[in-house]
Parts: sequence; C-alpha cells; structure tokens
Amino acid sequence: MYKRVLLKLSGEAMGCPYDINILDSISKQIKKLVEEGIEVGVVIGGGNICRGKTFEKLGLDRKEADYIGMEATIMNAQMLTAALIKNGVSAKTLSTVKVQRVLDYSKEKALSLLKKKVVCVFGGGTGKPFFSTDTGSALRAKDINADVILMAKNGVDGVYTDDPDTNPNATRYNEMTFNDIIINKLGVIDLKAAEICKKNHIEAFVFDMAVKNNIVKAAKGKAIGTVIK
Repeated sequence: MYKRVLLKLSGEAMGCPYDINILDSISKQIKKLVEEGIEVGVVIGGGNICRGKTFEKLGLDRKEADYIGMEATIMNAQMLTAALIKNGVSAKTLSTVKVQRVLDYSKEKALSLLKKKVVCVFGGGTGKPFFSTDTGSALRAKDINADVILMAKNGVDGVYTDDPDTNPNATRYNEMTFNDIIINKLGVIDLKAAEICKKNHIEAFVFDMAVKNNIVKAAKGKAIGTVIK
C-alpha cells in the first residue's frame, strides 16, 4: 500500500460538465484512502469544460487557449473539493494560477496540509502555457514527495502491447519502465512528465477508474493495471 499518492483525473471523468454521482463515488473512494492513513493529492484536467478542438475553431492562439484550460481545471478542482467536504473529508483547493482572495499554491502549504490529513486538490496545471496536465501532475507529485501517480483512465485498464480494440491478441503489461515510454514514445503519459517521474523515482499506475472501487485498489497496489517505474 502506498503512503502518499497523487491521483490524476481527466476532466471528462467528472462528467460533462458534472455528474454528481461520479463526484460522489470519487469522493467516497478518496475518503476510504484517508481513513486508511494514505495521504492524497489530486490533479484534475479541464476537458469536460473546454477542449483544444474548440479553441482551434475559435482561432485562439495556443497560449491564450492554455490559460482558459487552466481556469477550467480550477473549476473542476473546486467542485471535487466541495464533494469531498460534503462526504466528510477535510480538503482544500490549491491553484498555481492565483485567484485573488480565493486560491493560491505553494509546496510548503501543500506539504503542511497533507501532514494534517487534508486532501489537496490542485488546479491550474503548471501555471504556465504549453504544458499538459500530465506534466502538472508529475511536478505536483515531485513537490509533495508522492510515491505514485495514480493515472485514472476512462475504460482503459493499462498499457498494452498493441491497441486491444483492433488486435485481439494484444496483452496488457503488468509492469514497464519510463524508458520504455520515452524510447517508444507511447502516448499513455506525456514524455516530459515521464522524464520528471523517472528522474525523481516516482511510479505511475495506469488503471481503469470506471470499475467500482478501483481508485482504492490502485492505491493499495492491487494488480488492476500497469505499473510504470
């Protein structure tokens, strides 16, 4: 069982824009982790609110689009924090993009909160354009000294030798290395994020969050996906 985890959620995982039942399920699973003594940080994407294709159609430049995406992740972080508090979990939203009188972020604040068993929900990505939320997750995992990034996917239960939708003989890796990801340019995690994890000895665990209680199982190291070391 891991002692401190960074849970990476896609924005789509929360519903479009929000599914109260999904928020409740995620919150209750995080609650179980906290009750078992696991310290939890969470990074959320913003894809349920805005997508890159929409930005392209509007003719926005990449920098402006990325800042809009960061704002979407902050909204998602606040929604999850509210759901956690509703379920009796001490939680706080922290954001790399400062929201005056509401949110900010510092490594020291996050570490202090985690030691007090407060769930930290990180919004704003890296706080800078041109970086993915995968990279933001890797940086936050580094900051809080997380043992692992739990990469919760929708309908994808790990990394395969080939596309299982088109190749019935494709098999799932139980374990692989970040070198495998980097050399073969596998799209399961952003290459910059993979490099950060490799350098800082942070594991990544790719699993399907659509299966009941899989977040809890992943945090306990159950063999439900692919571990990347």
